[in-house]
Amino acid sequence: MNQPYFSPDNTLEPGVILLRCGRFSLLFAWRSLAAIAGLSTALACAVGIALMAGATWLSPPQLVSILLGHATPGLQLLVLEFRLPRVLVGLLAGAALGLAGCLIQALTRNRLATPDLLGVADGATLGVFVALIGSASGMFGPWWVGPLGALGAVVLLLVASGDLGSRGQRLLIVGLALSSLLRAVTELALSRQELMHASALYAWSIGSLNGRSYSAALPLAIGLLLLLPPTLLTTRRLALLRFDTEIAAGLGLPVRATQWQALLSAVLLAGLAVGVCGPIAFVALAAPFIAERLVGGGRIALLGAALAGATLVVGADTMGRVLLSAAELPVGVICNLLGGPFLLWLLLSERKGAMG
Repeated sequence: MNQPYFSPDNTLEPGVILLRCGRFSLLFAWRSLAAIAGLSTALACAVGIALMAGATWLSPPQLVSILLGHATPGLQLLVLEFRLPRVLVGLLAGAALGLAGCLIQALTRNRLATPDLLGVADGATLGVFVALIGSASGMFGPWWVGPLGALGAVVLLLVASGDLGSRGQRLLIVGLALSSLLRAVTELALSRQELMHASALYAWSIGSLNGRSYSAALPLAIGLLLLLPPTLLTTRRLALLRFDTEIAAGLGLPVRATQWQALLSAVLLAGLAVGVCGPIAFVALAAPFIAERLVGGGRIALLGAALAGATLVVGADTMGRVLLSAAELPVGVICNLLGGPFLLWLLLSERKGAMG
């Protein structure tokens, strides 16, 4: 009978252990496990603060009492029906955006690449806009309009590029052009709409969690449940995409299949998030970077990016609710405010690293 054991094999890099059981083996990096634990703790703290913060601040004992069902009906209504659904949607949307950003960066081998640059957000926005035009009430269509618009944008992207490219760079360049084109079409159509439609689309296009219910969290939860496990199982394959196509293929990687899986998973995840919450910038860029810095070793931190993205969206939404007492800032506005300095710092740090 085969018994699992830890291998002290000196050929493994420091901080990595091998768990073998018969023909199966798993590698564990202590730093990766510590990073996942730290990000999970940060997310739990962000969720707790989000549930307590607002016009009516709650203490930790009050929050525990509410969650256990021992508080007054008014407080239970405030937390369970207003704050908790909003936090849950933000958590799931942030996880989807963080994971999508990590996949796109692995596909294109570019730290600055995000689903937004491939036209995903603009395609989803245009899809929602078309649904809004067709609605006599001026209300939005169902959540799946966003993913459909994102998929339509990707079809146009692949037709225009003709190929994924040996390193994904062609995909990124064509995506920039397509994103600009889709944005221009949306703005042109928006300028010719009635005030009711234009105002509704603008409010959604900022990116907001306001008024989101448990039903809005369901498609995000299903999407992550279906896409996250198979994506995590391809971590080693995604790591090989960092090599040239010939080298990766020589190492046994099904290059095209891996590229297609990464692209479609990223598009579906980002499209879901945009369809439910509107376009939220910065998260898909920052979450993979934060996760990879914490994990170290040049590893692709898919799970860490999802946790970091969830923490960023929940934290940004909480900031938007408490920064101004007289008004609420949408989460998309807060993320845009954070994204500019972060992008500048990232560019400067990359330049300093290249010069060094």
